Amino acid sequence: MLDFFRNHKRLMMFMLVLVIVPGLGFVGIQGFRGFFDESANVASVNGHKIARAEFDNAVRQQLDQARQILGARYDAKLFDTPERRHELLDNLVRQRALADEVQREHLTASDDAVRRALLADPVISSLKKPDGSVDVERYKQLLAMQGMTPEQYDERVRYGLAMQQIPESIGSSAFTPKSLAERLAEVAEEQRTVQPLVLHVSDYAAKVQPTDAQLTAYYDAHRNDFATPATATIQYLVLSPAAIAATVEPTDADAKKYYDENVAHYTTQREVRVSQILIAAPKSGSPADDAKAKTKAEQVLAEVKAHPDQFVQIAQKESQDPGSASKGGDLGYSTGGVLTGDKSFDDAAFALKKDEVSGLVRSAFGYHIIKATDVKLPVTKPFDEVKAQIEKDLKTTLATKAFSDAAEGFTTTVYEQAKALKPAADKYKLTIQTATVTQQPNPALPPDSPLNNPKFLTAVFANDSVKDRNNTQAIDVGNSTLISAHVTDYKAATIPSLASIKDAVRNKYIAEQSTELARKDGEAKLAQLQKSKATAGFGAEQKVARADAVGLAPAAVSAIFKADRSKLPAYVGVDLGAGGYAIYRVNAIVQGAPVDAARLTAAQRQIAQMSGQAEMEAYDDALRARSKVKLYGSVDSSSADAQ
Repeated sequence: MLDFFRNHKRLMMFMLVLVIVPGLGFVGIQGFRGFFDESANVASVNGHKIARAEFDNAVRQQLDQARQILGARYDAKLFDTPERRHELLDNLVRQRALADEVQREHLTASDDAVRRALLADPVISSLKKPDGSVDVERYKQLLAMQGMTPEQYDERVRYGLAMQQIPESIGSSAFTPKSLAERLAEVAEEQRTVQPLVLHVSDYAAKVQPTDAQLTAYYDAHRNDFATPATATIQYLVLSPAAIAATVEPTDADAKKYYDENVAHYTTQREVRVSQILIAAPKSGSPADDAKAKTKAEQVLAEVKAHPDQFVQIAQKESQDPGSASKGGDLGYSTGGVLTGDKSFDDAAFALKKDEVSGLVRSAFGYHIIKATDVKLPVTKPFDEVKAQIEKDLKTTLATKAFSDAAEGFTTTVYEQAKALKPAADKYKLTIQTATVTQQPNPALPPDSPLNNPKFLTAVFANDSVKDRNNTQAIDVGNSTLISAHVTDYKAATIPSLASIKDAVRNKYIAEQSTELARKDGEAKLAQLQKSKATAGFGAEQKVARADAVGLAPAAVSAIFKADRSKLPAYVGVDLGAGGYAIYRVNAIVQGAPVDAARLTAAQRQIAQMSGQAEMEAYDDALRARSKVKLYGSVDSSSADAQ
């Protein structure tokens, strides 16, 4: 058969065409091509794809976090690097591999664990009412704004808890011997007595007398160091929900219609305050012991019915629930389904009327006697009371929708009518603003300013913007914000003549040469001292600790504690750059105070955390090694950059 294929290649090719081409009619050429096209993905792990959009979003979030933390010190070039992108992709791959392992092991989280996690969430805690219950309606509204239902959010929390189980189990298994922790804690508290000898750069400045020829040669070799940056004076438009909000005003009719359609949002739920008496289920689980517990509960129920006004006192005396017995059985207010998490208890509790007492209710906890001590009926807030908030919410909603509707048109307008921004400004009622920018972000601007966005600045200084004076494309700078600019004036980077900046060139040359002379002199002096063990020239003795550097540079502290403790006195040298060259004579080691129990425990905990982290990294490496990982294309730049 194979010989037939080899000897009749043309016939076989013709037959393949007959089979394949009609098939393309069903799926389409583009669809067939897309079957093999992986450009939309950056990787796959065990067959699960990691989309490029997911990766780009992770990059954007990482940069936004860095920008918020560093503020004016933020420099995108230091964070958006190929190395960081590959590191982030590796993290996504590891997370996907871990997720597969969690699924393979059938790990999940209980309803009770999810409930505890939700109640520990600071955002949800902020929704608590004075009586301690959660405002369910506000909770639902908060999730709806993020496009989620409470059930969907529960599953997200459950997934997160499941993902934590493996790292937590590995971390909790890490163990640090007491002797190791004690030794490391002692080393951390250790001090060293040193004497400094600093060769200051300023002391060498007089020795540097540059000639005109040397200055000319230095200037020629460092021209770019003296260049003034290119600047562009621009007009620009910012399209965002905030910018559009000024043009959006919901009417009274809009507000009333929204109120009528969502009146449930402004209606409080029926609330019940309940108290209970619990006769706990026996731990043995035997029918005989359970029967005894039930008999006891029936006796208590009879006493409650005989003296309903003494429910609090009976609960304090008989209830076996440690959380509520001392409070007369009070469990507080609830709107339903969140008192104990047990359906039989909750159904019975919320069916009661005020001052009504239930019969015996069996749950997983035991036998309950429940009393409704108060009932709050639903109350609807009048329209006038909530009108202002509705108008504010509507304005935000309308502005967000208007931005979504306008984004594509705005992008098209600034591109098709590329010689001015006025058409787009008029169409979308935006204000044309002006600024002068350089190719580097301006530290004086807020860190989240669109004018500091690297992609935007790159577009401004592109040839199409500077030479052809076309509008930039609409740049997505995150946070639902688009910006486009038009260059009205451009000044190229210039290098001033040597004659005009000769003093600056001389000062820079002298500073660099003085620094180099201090370093060479310091290294030579260090070599001499290591041989002679001399003490002349050193300053007063001082104690240095790892936690108390007494003003010394980190490099100096590191060098001091690297000195050989068995060969004291020891001499170490540190190049401090513009600060000169420092030599330290290490005279003695001073042991720190004895490590007390609290510090020892803290040290053990810290070392165990580090050990657990190392073990988790090893586990991640092993998990990744046995996963089927494929990488597609390059992640050195985002898909947005590629466009």
